Amino acid sequence: MHLPDPTFPPLLTGHGVSAPNRPFDVAVRQADEGRLTAGDLVWARDTDRLDYAIVLEPDVVGDQAAEMLFLTMVALGDAVGALAPPEVGVYYRWPGGIDVNGANAGRARIAIAPSQASNAPPPWMVVGLTLAIRSTDRRTEPGQIADRTTLYEEGCAEIDRTQLLESVSRHFLAWVDTWETEGFASVHETWLGRCRDVGETVTVETKQGVVTGTFVGLDDRGNLLLRTETGVESIMTLDAMPAETDMAGVS
Repeated sequence: MHLPDPTFPPLLTGHGVSAPNRPFDVAVRQADEGRLTAGDLVWARDTDRLDYAIVLEPDVVGDQAAEMLFLTMVALGDAVGALAPPEVGVYYRWPGGIDVNGANAGRARIAIAPSQASNAPPPWMVVGLTLAIRSTDRRTEPGQIADRTTLYEEGCAEIDRTQLLESVSRHFLAWVDTWETEGFASVHETWLGRCRDVGETVTVETKQGVVTGTFVGLDDRGNLLLRTETGVESIMTLDAMPAETDMAGVS
């Protein structure tokens, strides 16, 4: 399927990449090399999924910069909500899981450059997101894998990569403006409103090991509040994200 390249708002500059390059890995590497800067958006030409990453240069410290992960997810929820039939629901799993109508369809990721000092903003960060539009496995029938889905399987046959990417980029900038003027509260409220895990038992993989407990909520930075046998623990978002990106095939 051939689709026109997306058109982005003036504050974002698009860079299309083809397989085997992946937008998140390309963005992280080239931001670290200084080849990409704030507002550069790397996107995959793959038409079966939404796959993009945005480079940012935050003026806040790392744990506050990690709020951009949740902002990215709520922007996607708004974008799908604007394009999809009303019966299609987008829901979130901490820290970056994205469900559509109860089955996994994608995830959000974040990478933050190390700062020279704990109280200094990082020189760059990258937020990225993938969402399945159509299945890439032609051997399975729609709905055959119970815990995974695509937009196509959920009745969104008219949504394509280009229009979804254009929509999510606009919603992302709108949420950035809200975050800058009002803080994290609106993002926090919207994200929790689309999370079905509150009050449920969840298992989280962290850099310190696997933790199981009851999902209490999020603190005012988006860190997970988990009730375990020893009390309520706070698990930092960055401690539950992958430590390394897969750099294979990135140039």
